[in-house]
Amino acid sequence: MFIETEDTPNPATLKFLPGRELMPNGATADFIDADSVAGRSRLAEVLFDLEGVSRVFFGGDFVAVTKADTVAWDELKPQVLSVVADYLATGQAPVEHEAVVIEDAIAPGDEEIVKQIKELLDTRVRPAVAGDGGDIVFRGYRDGIVRLTMQGACSGCPSSRATLKHGVENMLRHYVPEVVSVEQVEA
Repeated sequence: MFIETEDTPNPATLKFLPGRELMPNGATADFIDADSVAGRSRLAEVLFDLEGVSRVFFGGDFVAVTKADTVAWDELKPQVLSVVADYLATGQAPVEHEAVVIEDAIAPGDEEIVKQIKELLDTRVRPAVAGDGGDIVFRGYRDGIVRLTMQGACSGCPSSRATLKHGVENMLRHYVPEVVSVEQVEA
């Protein structure tokens, strides 16, 4: 199996592209550390067994792996390629059990605003962020403030704050006048 790799804006994260769908229907899975796997993904467990892997993210057609500062990509990259190729050759799904994203309760009267925000995120933001090896997840909206979580390569990326404030916030404020600001929340 041939797996391509791509750099991401986050120098600690590489994107591994096996040339096939991994997560159907726009689903993603973000494992922030080995403890977050908890039987949800055998592939993530095996990747975390590699010394230096600090985060694993599955997108529609890619795996984004974030490394610790203590290891170099020239050491880790061949190991990740081997693990991903061997695992995908088994035909097993990368994720056995999906995590549930917990959203804040929507205040009465905000349903239409939240619908517009989610549609903009799904059609304009998530595809661009996926191209960089990550995802952005809606967590809530209240009093003009949109709460979002950055995942994969975007979490911890030096440019993620600029992406949220200058990109996402400006776009949402333009199309949804009720939006005042965007804030990042941890998973």
